[in-house]
Amino acid sequence: MKLKVYNKDGSSFTEQEFENIPQFEGDKGLFALKETIVAYQANARQGNASTLDYGDVSGTCRKPFKQKGGGRARQGTMKSPIHRGGAVVFGPKPRDWSKKINRKVKSLAMARALFDKCSEDGLSVIEEFESSDKKTKTVNSVISKIRPSGKVLLIDDVFDDNFALASRNIARVNFCESATLTALELVSFDNVIVSRKGLDTVLARINKDER
Repeated sequence: MKLKVYNKDGSSFTEQEFENIPQFEGDKGLFALKETIVAYQANARQGNASTLDYGDVSGTCRKPFKQKGGGRARQGTMKSPIHRGGAVVFGPKPRDWSKKINRKVKSLAMARALFDKCSEDGLSVIEEFESSDKKTKTVNSVISKIRPSGKVLLIDDVFDDNFALASRNIARVNFCESATLTALELVSFDNVIVSRKGLDTVLARINKDER
């Protein structure tokens, strides 16, 4: 698959062939991608929402008034859900939302996400991320030449300290190291810029898990 490879300042690019990028036909891998994204989102849930049921509400269990003769609806206790401050019917309780995803399913999902991103022209390669003058304006200019609009995910093995400092104040820019990249991050951004080293690491991770 051919990708655009930009020089360090983003002023020009050449199209190069990357043979290690996975190829898919039809819907292969889409279900794995969907299940993996759901698992990542579920694992991020705290699951600590809690309400008081009948046994947890503080109060007396005494009957508030006699059953008959008052002209009112019968009541057994002020802890009833129909009263203010009473119990909550079928309310949430703390629970574990986490889901387990197998390693090969994660790898398949990552491969499919990378293939889709490359097919949709959403991924660009840069020779190297660098900031010699440590200026945000310079880094922003480079990113704007490659991806003029929208949020951008930058991927590299290890980001240079000068580059990280110069680009951290750009609101539309997010960072991710190639060793920890997930399928969720790939599908969450329309624009992805990856260094050549970073792409090699991502492809090595995918090809290793597919064996």
